[in-house]
Amino acid sequence: MAAEKTGDVRTAYLDGRSIAALARDHGVSRDAIRTAVADLMPDYNAIAQEDAPAPELPVTLDMPGKVADFLRASDLEPAEQAALDQGVTVRGGQGYTLRITAVPGVHRQLLARCQPLDGGQGVPAERNARRE
Repeated sequence: MAAEKTGDVRTAYLDGRSIAALARDHGVSRDAIRTAVADLMPDYNAIAQEDAPAPELPVTLDMPGKVADFLRASDLEPAEQAALDQGVTVRGGQGYTLRITAVPGVHRQLLARCQPLDGGQGVPAERNARRE
């Protein structure tokens, strides 16, 4: 909505005009009118919206099986343990991968608990066949 129309819309809304009528009169959507008069609506709480942190949405990450085994053997918080328990095992090659869906905070906690795995546990890669 154009900035010069916003003042007229706000005044009309305060005078009791409905959002649908304002949208028809100005040729815009109802959502555009709601956006223009959002702070005038009864359920608007500007302070709560500005101070509230944005919610963290769940993220899906793949974790190598060795790391998942290491974490399962350690003492975890309930949220971390639940994320590991709800993970989906994905087979791939010789090992496995655990696909975990959790909020980024839980992933960060799991990452902080991880220690580098030493490379002595694996078998070195060798060629299957040698050509002469």
